[in-house]
Amino acid sequence: MKRSLHNSPGLAEPAPVPLRKQRDYRLLWTARTISFTGSEVSKLAIPLTAVALLAASPAQMGMLTAAASVPALLFGLQSGAIADRLTRHRPLMIACELVSCAAAVTVPLAWLLGVLNVTWLIVVALVIGTAGVLFRAANFPHVAAIAGPEQRTKAMAGLQTTYSVATVAGPGLGGLLVQLLTAPLAVLAEALSFLASALLLRAIRTPERNTPAVSRGMWRDILEGLKVSITHPVLRALLFAGVTINFFAMAYTAVYMLYMVNTLNIPKGMIGVLIAMGGAGGLLGAWLTARLSRRYGENRILLVAVLFFPLEVLTVGLLSGPLWWKLGVLALAGTAAGAIVVSFATCMNAIVLQEADPQLRGRVNATMTFAIQGVLSLGGLAGGFLAEIIGLRPVIIVCAGGIALATFWIWLSPIRPGHRRPTRQPAPPYVPGTATFMATKRHSTP
Repeated sequence: MKRSLHNSPGLAEPAPVPLRKQRDYRLLWTARTISFTGSEVSKLAIPLTAVALLAASPAQMGMLTAAASVPALLFGLQSGAIADRLTRHRPLMIACELVSCAAAVTVPLAWLLGVLNVTWLIVVALVIGTAGVLFRAANFPHVAAIAGPEQRTKAMAGLQTTYSVATVAGPGLGGLLVQLLTAPLAVLAEALSFLASALLLRAIRTPERNTPAVSRGMWRDILEGLKVSITHPVLRALLFAGVTINFFAMAYTAVYMLYMVNTLNIPKGMIGVLIAMGGAGGLLGAWLTARLSRRYGENRILLVAVLFFPLEVLTVGLLSGPLWWKLGVLALAGTAAGAIVVSFATCMNAIVLQEADPQLRGRVNATMTFAIQGVLSLGGLAGGFLAEIIGLRPVIIVCAGGIALATFWIWLSPIRPGHRRPTRQPAPPYVPGTATFMATKRHSTP
């Protein structure tokens, strides 16, 4: 439906060109979709390489899982400040994609040369993770350059779908490539996706006219964002709930592949299909959340979603029986989990953006990214080493109980109806790439 913009009485401007017809927006959307899909392929191929070809131990799998999130701890806070000081963000985004491509392509090369080992995979994960942290920091202001103020809501909503599309297509494609090419060569798909993304970003013609932010010093800016995130009641509840969920969800992710292959005896090719079910559930969750939030609001949806968060992990930990039964239960649980995770994360990010002062949103986002993403490395290490002591299935049961603890943070906070809320500021919608929630496995969001 067309609409007019009124700058003065009696003067109307034509409606802007729809985003789907804007060349540069299509290039950006396609670049993100391809890059996300390649990353989803790698999430299956790299762990399978470690498990099937390199005989990785649970402790090594924990370190490999943690390596992808360590850069968020090292550079998460600084990346936002770096992005705010740039006049142009696209060159940094392109450079990050090219570096990630070069790192990923070394995996199949090292395997063909007979020198691949778990340490090599860990280093590759560290490099790609660091590039990803910098990319996400630059992506937010770049989206604002591509879409005008009157179209940013639609632009951001469109880009948010890229993650769900990738989680549907990526794991299934990854399973197929692993079967056809072997796991190390399947990682080549990730390298090619990074290269394609860089080329598409390079083709964007929209000029960037960013005015670098005036800073009082990086560490003073960082400390101010940290103070607000901890002292604001709603932001504090969301911060600690996210940290709790991500710690135990990453501990679960660290042992997930070993548990599926060695305990439940799930065929390797089916693992990708099961993960894709979570992506399909994510699309369903995004669709439902967009409609339910208008009627019930983000707070009520968040309160309900957190109650069901541990459901899939608990189901997986208790599962037994014939293969057909296990596959059916895992498919249903994964689909439901995908919907719950996307619903929770969408509402969480919307509330964060509404509650944070407009002048502090960047620093609040950086603080939450640092804490919520940074804790992933600790969770991955804890899951791997704990599995060495008590076994795979007990670790998964512990993770389900740990994730359930997030319920207390949410339900005892001002988010619950009846509590007096701090003054809320109007906020722009959430942009994919600035998510503070976990980006791994089904307990992940864009």
